[in-house]
Amino acid sequence: MFLLFKQLLQEDFFQAVKAWEEWMRLGRNCSSLTIRHYLQDLKTFFIFLQDHSGEQTSMDTFRNLTSADFRAFLAYRVNSGISHRSNARAISMLRSLNRFLERRYHLRSNALSSLSLPRLKTSLPRPLHIDGALALTEACTEENSQSWLNARHQALFTLLYGCGLRISEALSLDIKDINPSLRFLILKGKGQKQRMVPILPVVLEKINIYLAQAPHRDDPQAPLFIGLQGKRLNPGVAQKQIRRLRHQLGLSDSTTPHSLRHSFATHLLAEGGDLRTIQELLGHASLSSTQRYTNVETSRLLEVYRQAHPRTRKLINRV
Repeated sequence: MFLLFKQLLQEDFFQAVKAWEEWMRLGRNCSSLTIRHYLQDLKTFFIFLQDHSGEQTSMDTFRNLTSADFRAFLAYRVNSGISHRSNARAISMLRSLNRFLERRYHLRSNALSSLSLPRLKTSLPRPLHIDGALALTEACTEENSQSWLNARHQALFTLLYGCGLRISEALSLDIKDINPSLRFLILKGKGQKQRMVPILPVVLEKINIYLAQAPHRDDPQAPLFIGLQGKRLNPGVAQKQIRRLRHQLGLSDSTTPHSLRHSFATHLLAEGGDLRTIQELLGHASLSSTQRYTNVETSRLLEVYRQAHPRTRKLINRV
């Protein structure tokens, strides 16, 4: 990707962007996924600037950009089908670059500093019902040509639901990370923050069944979840399996691997789990992120109340 940046930027700005990427990776310890998204957004931004100016972007060009230039970029992305949430991420990325340039090179875009983030719609997590979540951990599909592939998916989905992991966290695990005697997983989540998560016996059982059938399992340094070629499993493979299973099991079209993480938190809360503990298990930096699950549970309670007491609809609708 940096080869393309070299074509889009003048040399001084190209070196500054490389220094910013290195600082994000080593100084801020950002995940590779975050950096990849940021660089993709930045590439789109510089292509947009070159298409409009017909020349490479320099530090002076960046400094002299106006609010109208940034708004035009955001409008271009919206017209291209990019969501407001992705636009908010792009602005956060540009602000991060702007702050870095000011500290390191005494260069600042005043227009960017005053640019406001797009308003985001707050949406509730969409967990599965307990039966739906459990069904995902037991289901098989005929499309999988080898039996160990179904065992792999069952182990992965049981791990996501049983431990509340992000798909990226689960797929980054190696065989050596599964130690039955410890009964805990040590994970690195967003921002490379480390946390410990209990690993349930049923999760270990599913993983052991999978490992007993999987090829390339003798090396403890090898990835826990692998593809047909023996390399670390791509998230798209798990997402494709979920799409097959949600049709087979009659689940909502919104069901994704991340739905199992939402289900983990929602079901714990419904059974009396406290927010602080759930926050630690999920690896949320802010309690407000975890509090969204209380809104899910409240919504479900109100729905049950409406169904059981139809005469109270008018009263509830005022809440």
